[in-house]
Amino acid sequence: MGKRDEPSGFSVPVRVRPGAGRTRVGGRYAGPHGPALIVAVGAPAVDGKATEAVRRALADALGVRAAAVTLRIGATSRDKVFTVDAPAAGVAARLTELLSA
Repeated sequence: MGKRDEPSGFSVPVRVRPGAGRTRVGGRYAGPHGPALIVAVGAPAVDGKATEAVRRALADALGVRAAAVTLRIGATSRDKVFTVDAPAAGVAARLTELLSA
């Protein structure tokens, strides 16, 4: 079957810090969904603005299109789980770097 069998679509637990002075992706938080990546965004936690800002910041930090990142769990929570639709091998190293930052 070839390259098409390469696993894609993996979960990324995230801890959101809305209302930050600047967007920052990096660090680890012991969240309810496992070790979570900390994402600080300037957008307020109102009407999904922070969630959308986090989705875009996460995509940018992982080097994937924003359309490849979707919210799976936590629409109204600071603890969220996003699904990244990209080959895990291509993004796993970058995610490890970000968690260690």
